Amino acid sequence: MALLNANPVIYQTSINNIRVESETDFDDDVVDPIDSEEVYELLRSISDPEHPLTLEQLNVTQLQHITVNNDENHVLVEFTPTIPHCSMATLIGLCIRVRLLRSLPERFKVDIKVRKGTHQSENAVNKQLNDKERVAAALENKHLLEVVNQCLTTAARDAVAH
Repeated sequence: MALLNANPVIYQTSINNIRVESETDFDDDVVDPIDSEEVYELLRSISDPEHPLTLEQLNVTQLQHITVNNDENHVLVEFTPTIPHCSMATLIGLCIRVRLLRSLPERFKVDIKVRKGTHQSENAVNKQLNDKERVAAALENKHLLEVVNQCLTTAARDAVAH
């Protein structure tokens, strides 16, 4: 299978973006609101399905494109595909959604969107990524779920390393 984006631009990852944990982060008696940095930490190390690189290295996920509203229990993640006709955009969005579904408290409504103007089919991709029935159907596909889990293994491994 030929790669659509055989030579993606690789961005330097920033150590400054690593969230510093405190003792209260591990104390279940302390109410700890979720913030965009915490969400970014969950997403930055997800592997790209097409390349042996992370979403952070490809600049697909960026801290400034994550919004968290604890009062309304809402998280919005906007991501940028590496090319405007990226065939992996829906799969990348699904990986982001699954990572957050598995990691965030159930009270959060999560919206995943392709950043405006970054993909030729952004409306169709956004519709798929935010339709509960389509997401559920996609995750019932064993092969697709295997690919998603493979992309998330680095995210889980890196979370343990921190």
